Amino acid sequence: MCLGIALAASEIPNDLIDRHALRRRIHERGGEPEFRFLYRDRHPRLPVWRDGRLQIVRWGNGQKKSRFLPDTGWTWQATIDQGYWKNLNPAPVDIPASLGLERGVWYRIRQGVRGLLVPDERGVAVVYMICEPSSHYYQIMTRSNRMPTLIEERI
Repeated sequence: MCLGIALAASEIPNDLIDRHALRRRIHERGGEPEFRFLYRDRHPRLPVWRDGRLQIVRWGNGQKKSRFLPDTGWTWQATIDQGYWKNLNPAPVDIPASLGLERGVWYRIRQGVRGLLVPDERGVAVVYMICEPSSHYYQIMTRSNRMPTLIEERI
């Protein structure tokens, strides 16, 4: 799975940075600023591309803000294929990311991660990162049996 992502600071417009108070998420890596989005944050959020617009939305339901959505931040691609989400008005989205984090290991992501956006009972957008069984390399690198579904890439 993936417990966090990093995205170059230049990829997020200033109005989104200010509107969502993202400055506390900024870190430097090799002298370059990046925003980190971690599932363990007090208010977990992820950037998503939806309808051609970059948005910052709630990442999953680990804090149980919804009584109806699953208490996690991930969903299996197989679960989507089986129709589990069909009654929740799901929308596929892309989660832009330069790096992913799993069990203390940061790894490169070229184009981003697939996500599934659903509204909670109040109509608030919630994104679930889509995952799949780990490749052999990913499992050795992170010791995880699942990995994020990457956009046009396989680790």
